[in-house]
Amino acid sequence: MVYHDPIRQLKYLRQTLSQNKKPLGFFLAAGCPLAVKMPAGKFPLIPDIAGLTKFVSDELKGKGAKKTNYDLLIKELFKTGNKNPNIEDILSFVRGLKQVSLGAKDVRGFKESDLIDLEKDICKKIVEKTNVSLPDKGTPYHQLAQWIQLIDRGDSPIECFTTNYDLLAEQAFEETGVAYFDGFVGARQPFFDLRAIEDSLIPKHWTRLWKVHGSINWYFNSNHEIYRSTEIKGDNSCIIDPSHLKYDQSRKMPYLALIDRLNSFLRQPSSLLITNGYSFGDTHLNDTIVNALKANPTAMVIALLHDKYSSKYEKAFTYAKSRFNLSAWTFDEAVIGGQQGKWKVIRQEGLEDENLGEAIVTIPETIKDAKGNDETIYHHQLELGNFAKLGDFLQALIGESQFKIEKEDDSK
Repeated sequence: MVYHDPIRQLKYLRQTLSQNKKPLGFFLAAGCPLAVKMPAGKFPLIPDIAGLTKFVSDELKGKGAKKTNYDLLIKELFKTGNKNPNIEDILSFVRGLKQVSLGAKDVRGFKESDLIDLEKDICKKIVEKTNVSLPDKGTPYHQLAQWIQLIDRGDSPIECFTTNYDLLAEQAFEETGVAYFDGFVGARQPFFDLRAIEDSLIPKHWTRLWKVHGSINWYFNSNHEIYRSTEIKGDNSCIIDPSHLKYDQSRKMPYLALIDRLNSFLRQPSSLLITNGYSFGDTHLNDTIVNALKANPTAMVIALLHDKYSSKYEKAFTYAKSRFNLSAWTFDEAVIGGQQGKWKVIRQEGLEDENLGEAIVTIPETIKDAKGNDETIYHHQLELGNFAKLGDFLQALIGESQFKIEKEDDSK
């Protein structure tokens, strides 16, 4: 049986996060909003992909025997072999049909106008569910922002990638005073600046925020140029791009430019990307990550996965077993260095003295010994896959850094 020591891994992570030279990035996905504590009856702040898919489907499907265009769309999607499509599959399918419908009478029974309306209806429902605000300033998003704001990264700024459409990261950064660049410049109608991204023409102290699947406040203007709005428009289709379609002037489109940014980040020497809330369900993103890791053996990805190991993380574990520089950590098991094993604290004594932000949870179990007497044994879970625990871990690092600063000041 293979075991991994969670204390050893957390010390490595803590040491890596305290360095200011190594390229460091965070990848925040759909599971992160689930870690935000909400008042009774208000949870979750934003559902995961499965919950978002159910919400959109419940809102757009027909009632009883009455069928809607959405029902017919799902029926056609089933015919492709996808019997359990999520909202991104559905949106990609609509856009694929819409492209084919140009100049045609109809495609699979849909007119071009039907597909345009479907796309707008789906995006409108996504916006309805994701246009929310963080409830207070003590959320994991704020803890991440505070850590970024207080550390000195020198010439190596933090890069945050996210597949989420919401504005939660933006809210936390702005409320914490973190200067960031998201690819747009301007005040009246900020436009996407591709050159600034590709040539790194960005102030070094600015955090980078790359929204690889678009955002609820991105739109096209009358010239079909993308811009970021200061308001959420209910009468227009926002730019949510989970689909991997090729666009006219594709190099100017945010999706491909931001995927390129993820690829470029991972090809930097000794780069580290920490993912949270991502279960490796996006094949295109997976290919980008894995291919970059193959090309750059000095890069490292640590995938922090929520809850215990189960079949839903089989894909992440399979990738990790084939790449020594991709680790996958669930609560009870992990793949590290290509080896899958359970977490086991090698040195029990002194665990409470480690400054690990309560990332390791001790679970007692009562068993019968050889004589039939009760005996307590302890299991340990490493729960950084819970975004709230990652936030606590980063907060602990802030305290440690502050202590070091005060100590240095006292010695002068």
